[in-house]
Amino acid sequence: MDNSEIKDMVRARYGSIAASKDGSQPKAACCGAASEVGEKARRMGYSEAELASIPEGANLGLGCGNPGAIAKLRAGEVVVDLGSGAGFDCFLAAREVGPSGRVIGVDMTPEMLRKARENAAKIGALNVEFRLGELEHLPVADNTADAVISNCVVNLVPEKAQVYREAFRALKPGGRLVLSDVVNKSPLPPDLKADRELLCGCVSGAARAEEIARWLEDAGFTEIRIVPKAESRDLIATWAPGRGVENYVVSATIEGRKPAAHGAPASS
Repeated sequence: MDNSEIKDMVRARYGSIAASKDGSQPKAACCGAASEVGEKARRMGYSEAELASIPEGANLGLGCGNPGAIAKLRAGEVVVDLGSGAGFDCFLAAREVGPSGRVIGVDMTPEMLRKARENAAKIGALNVEFRLGELEHLPVADNTADAVISNCVVNLVPEKAQVYREAFRALKPGGRLVLSDVVNKSPLPPDLKADRELLCGCVSGAARAEEIARWLEDAGFTEIRIVPKAESRDLIATWAPGRGVENYVVSATIEGRKPAAHGAPASS
């Protein structure tokens, strides 16, 4: 498949998830049935207080970690969420930055945007907005964000290096990138690598940590940290039961910082 075919497939898959009326999900995906998403979110590191604070329907279980837990968001900051889905991480970030801050969710799936905007209306989230766009071409001005976050999305994008360049552009000097994503730890066997279900399921599109570090450095980031989370093995095994995908990919936190302008303090 070429890049446009991959995007179309991913857009169709996640559009169908957003439009689902009964919570049904694909058989191979970083998600689960509606009855399971709360438990999976707890296993990703979300607290009961966080889960209780979001509107019903915002948590679709489409993640592999909790980027907000390590982003250290502060009141008044501007946050951009890459692949914001139904708004789960955006709404949590909005609580941290408060009414003086702002959260911008970006997603390429119109169905997800509609769902996210409906969820925002339910809770009157006036400091959150959702924009249609691809992560390789963010609809965000230069030097906008104090923090760019994302949860298990960059692995789905064909041109990953371009995503990191765009995140760097959108960050203010001193701003930070904090992602939860899936990284490859061992070459996939041919049957798994060729499986389209596993591409949409956050497995076969995962890059190696070494590649990600190089892309981040080439984009201009410093203070790069990629930390695999061994405890994610059991969760990942549920994405494609019985196929052993947990032997080849792992959830990781990915961090980097845009150098501060000369004489200016870094955002922390």
